[in-house]
Amino acid sequence: MADTPLTHRRVLAIALPIVLANATIPILGAVDTGVVGQLGEAAPIGAVGIGAVIISLLYWFFGFLRMGTSGMVAQAHGAGDVAETGALLTRSVIFGVGAGLALIVFQWPLFAAAFALAPASAEVEGLAETYLAIRIWGAPAAIAIYALTGWLIALERTRAVLVLQVWMNGLNIALDLWFVLDLGWGIEGVAVATIIAEWTGCALGLWLCRSAFAGNQWKDWPRVFDRTRISRMVAVNRDIMLRSVILKIAFTSFLFLGARFGDVTLAANQVLMQFLQITAFSLDGFAFAAEALVGQAVGAHSVARLRRASILTSVWGTAGAILLGLLFWIIGPWLIDTMAKAPDVQTEARRYLLWVIAAPVIGIASWMLDGIFIGATRTREMRDAMAVAAVPYALALAVLLPSLANHGLWASLMILNAARGVTLAIRYPALERAVA
Repeated sequence: MADTPLTHRRVLAIALPIVLANATIPILGAVDTGVVGQLGEAAPIGAVGIGAVIISLLYWFFGFLRMGTSGMVAQAHGAGDVAETGALLTRSVIFGVGAGLALIVFQWPLFAAAFALAPASAEVEGLAETYLAIRIWGAPAAIAIYALTGWLIALERTRAVLVLQVWMNGLNIALDLWFVLDLGWGIEGVAVATIIAEWTGCALGLWLCRSAFAGNQWKDWPRVFDRTRISRMVAVNRDIMLRSVILKIAFTSFLFLGARFGDVTLAANQVLMQFLQITAFSLDGFAFAAEALVGQAVGAHSVARLRRASILTSVWGTAGAILLGLLFWIIGPWLIDTMAKAPDVQTEARRYLLWVIAAPVIGIASWMLDGIFIGATRTREMRDAMAVAAVPYALALAVLLPSLANHGLWASLMILNAARGVTLAIRYPALERAVA
């Protein structure tokens, strides 16, 4: 498909399945909480909540594998290097499985550190430990799925990604209901349901990637373990990881600093952060389209295709951002009332609604340029741009928090997203020069 004309239809064919796939993610979280809530006790709900946060954070650390795989495979595909696309799949899956096994080996100190940072009651911690002791056995599959998903996105097979997500989340939900409500397994049932979904999802993902196994390229071991290729993979993924860590620190600081304004404001901020989650889930599809199409253009050494891919995907991303902003403006108050029943939290959240209405438009450049630079595997520039963008964010916090309180906090977050877009945009001409 590297020679297929770049059209609006092609962009939408890549993006829309990702948007639909992402829509299934919050549904699973709601069902997990809902079925445990039927047990009639608070501790199991808290245990599943804190356990899910801990395991998700550990998996998130390896999220770079999806992005790095997507960019490198797209470039190999654009260059017509079938052997490397197959070897990259094997190399990335081996890394994912190895990372999952490492988490299993080091689970006790990792979980102990997590509970030390976020202590809970003895009952909640005990139940959470039970949940985590089961969930961790899905780690090799869960992290390997990052590699499989990145490979599929790079080849524009996002319908397969949708199938994979629907299977995993649908099976997880069905097993949740059976294990917890019918069999009475409690939080153990929630954990077992998830690891079954993860391992069967990994198997399905391998089947969806079966074209990579049509020849011998996937087991070309000298190529798979070639030191130069491994070094490049490590460098690409390392830079994405460092960039993601800085971004995570920035968002975590937003939540922690919001706590100083009281419980009501903290709760309001948490509600409004869900709007940003909706934004990310909705616009990811266009950023993923940029990863695939830009990566293929770079692999083909075509500046014209790179530029057209960047423009087409960004046009649709911007249209989506404007649409989301309008949607939040129209139904934002209703969404707030749906997510928060406390009148004081509803009132407080409405005070800051304007920020999340503006957030998609302010942040779209950073999201789209992330996809463009991931596709080009210019990850060092991404890392450096993120570090630079963190500076005006920190300065904004220092200046605006004392005078504007929570409005200053939200303004600082908008400055961070705008700075991310500007710092990457400045580097875009160099990207085109490197491809020429």
